[in-house]
Amino acid sequence: MKLDRLDRRILQELQRDGRIANADLAEKVGLSPSTCLRRVRALEDVGIIDKYVALLDQRKLGRRMDVFVEIALTGQSNEVLESFEKAVARSGEIMECYLMAGDADYMLRVTAADPTDFERIHREELARLPGVLRMKSSFAIRPIVRKTAFPMAENRD
Repeated sequence: MKLDRLDRRILQELQRDGRIANADLAEKVGLSPSTCLRRVRALEDVGIIDKYVALLDQRKLGRRMDVFVEIALTGQSNEVLESFEKAVARSGEIMECYLMAGDADYMLRVTAADPTDFERIHREELARLPGVLRMKSSFAIRPIVRKTAFPMAENRD
């Protein structure tokens, strides 16, 4: 689906406030409510709008630390990769996981309350992941930029 100017404006507004009423959204983007709703539904149907969520303040929830963990696996077979990825998906402690190119096979982002909590997560979750050869953890001091909204620039085909 090629996005036009109105689609990008709708997406920009929804990224700012996913709970905005359709009538208010329509007014902001200059459409009738029925036309706006049809466009939103089309964006949902093709998967551009994946889901609606509430973004929580991790620090107010007591998760003050971000820890980035590089993982090297014992091998690259499908079995090793699938086993690792399934275990990561089941973990409630791992917030993000990326398959990487370079020295690490995967990069994880874990949140923790404090170093003692990270030690627990390391012992109970990370050390039990299948196929892990080596782990290297880096503790973030503080976030500088943390975005959830994608830029809605004109398509450059």
